[in-house]
Amino acid sequence: MASADLSRPDAARSARRSERSPSGGWRTIAAKEFSDHVSSVRFIVLLVVITIAAVIPMVFVSNDITSSAPQLSGQPALFMALFVAGSQSLGGMTTVGFAALLVPLVGIAFGFDGINSERSQGTLSRLLSQPIHRDDVVNGKFAAGIAVIAVMVAALAILVSALGIVRLGIVPAPEELARVFSWWLATILYASFWLAFALLLSVVIRGAASAALVGFGTWLGLILFGWFLLPLIGGAIFPTNTATAGDYFASTSAQQLFLRISPATLYQDIVSALMNPATKSVLGAGNIGQYVSAQQQLPSLLSLDQSILIVWPQIVILIALTVAMFALAYVLFLRQEVRA
Repeated sequence: MASADLSRPDAARSARRSERSPSGGWRTIAAKEFSDHVSSVRFIVLLVVITIAAVIPMVFVSNDITSSAPQLSGQPALFMALFVAGSQSLGGMTTVGFAALLVPLVGIAFGFDGINSERSQGTLSRLLSQPIHRDDVVNGKFAAGIAVIAVMVAALAILVSALGIVRLGIVPAPEELARVFSWWLATILYASFWLAFALLLSVVIRGAASAALVGFGTWLGLILFGWFLLPLIGGAIFPTNTATAGDYFASTSAQQLFLRISPATLYQDIVSALMNPATKSVLGAGNIGQYVSAQQQLPSLLSLDQSILIVWPQIVILIALTVAMFALAYVLFLRQEVRA
């Protein structure tokens, strides 16, 4: 009898273990979502728009480099100017600047209808009735979005690099290729934040159209009004206290720290350091003349690891914001009730 009683818990655990859903359910959902994204009109339109917007500045910058070839001969890291130097014909807009402007649009576009579309079509309950974990749904959709964004940014980086090599005949050094790869990773991280934000909207807001309106409105509002709204909010949260010099310094430092937490600002700081080896601090990119003059003022260009150390706090904060946004969407989705 004792041996039979001891065997019952083991049999029960074995039965529960056999009934568990497969651990690779999120990969199945991710593969399905990835194929749907790649074959959609949304993917093609966004890829064409981002490619055109990023290639146009590179063409103008390459023309400026070609016209100034005698003065620029022998300059180090000239290949990086294709990404971070702007042409006066376009108001100084750079390739990475256009990417920073449109990458949030890509992240929102592939995430705003991730959950609510399944709910509105009545397929969410049928999907969860399959032998998969409930969290596999949100994990698979997030992984598929990151994979699509990675493909788009990689295609953009390869296209700009290839056109730059063909037009200028400059073969990039391994250090420069490593910087382009680092920019690719940073851009995926930045897009992942907006993807997680859009996925959160798809969990909280039942209608896909409403989620898209809120997501694109937030993106547009931060671009158009963020440069003066954020300082106002920072001043309201951390009012300047002029009682003593120490209080004034503390309030001003708190306001500056609040402004640096913006994902757009964090990404711009990261890109400025990674793509410009002459950047010793967080600086904005200028035209080709300013780019070369900044290099001439330094006795030697910074290596990639030194550039990463400059913006390592920004990288950590951006990762933390992305994880927090996805964790919030994850928890809210697991707590929601799904009715058949």
